[in-house]
Amino acid sequence: MEKSFKSGFVTIIGRPNVGKSTLMNKMIGQKIAITSSKPQTTRNRIQTVYHDERGQIIFLDTPGIHKAKNKLGEYMVNAAESTFKEVDLVLWLVEPTTFIGKGESHIAEILQKSQAPVILVMNKIDTVKKAEILECIATYKDILDFAEIVPVSAVTGESVDELVTVMFDYLDEGPQYYDEDTITDQPERQIVAELIREKALRLLSDEIPHGIAVSIDQMKDRPGKRALVDIDATIVCERDSHKGIIIGKQGGMLKKIGTNAREDIEDFLQAKVNLKLWVKVKKDWRDSDFLLKNFGFKENQ
Repeated sequence: MEKSFKSGFVTIIGRPNVGKSTLMNKMIGQKIAITSSKPQTTRNRIQTVYHDERGQIIFLDTPGIHKAKNKLGEYMVNAAESTFKEVDLVLWLVEPTTFIGKGESHIAEILQKSQAPVILVMNKIDTVKKAEILECIATYKDILDFAEIVPVSAVTGESVDELVTVMFDYLDEGPQYYDEDTITDQPERQIVAELIREKALRLLSDEIPHGIAVSIDQMKDRPGKRALVDIDATIVCERDSHKGIIIGKQGGMLKKIGTNAREDIEDFLQAKVNLKLWVKVKKDWRDSDFLLKNFGFKENQ
């Protein structure tokens, strides 16, 4: 008898910095969403595709749900909350804790309206003792009517395969939405810009990263026998003082960002990369509709 092919759309939600992008990258097996220790790293919904013989799962990785302080923040929250109406399954990521704060209570309140089953994914179990995990699960189990509760570690990969199996249990038979070679619907330029922003997030001081964006000014293959891509990119910040920090003494910080980013970009593009970076100041760009759209933050359909 021929095996059934299942497919569906799954959104990954949670507060900032709970590991949503790390989990999605681990499941997909490729770095698509950027990660850092700083919250609100993901700004766009990032659509990726998981394939195996059981079927196809299309993931929507969303920005962390938080209280918006500017138009960029509003965009991020709207991008996260709008996915609940479009998916077959919701993964709610939380950290292993016995305290439920206002942020998690707010998400639980939003999820009460979800028509899709909700799986609670308790991430970062590698950071606590096994006995503590049960206490944490007991804290959360009655806050919502969960379809399942699955403890995982997105960093080590522990129980991630089990989570994928559970997801397939809750998906119906369906079509193959994308061919087997498709990993993401994100344009190459956008992924390259995000890889550069990730390195800036990791290397710069805390007060700067939320105020930066990256635009790709040029990205083209250089003619010749060997694969070589020329990329010109601009890091945009909000203050003149930030520009100096991003460039660093004798250009040291900008060079470090570029060197680190180039390695990931070459791995992603499978080609040698000639990366040139510039820094520009655009004051209050996070509250400019025009600049937000220019940097790729589009309103949801």
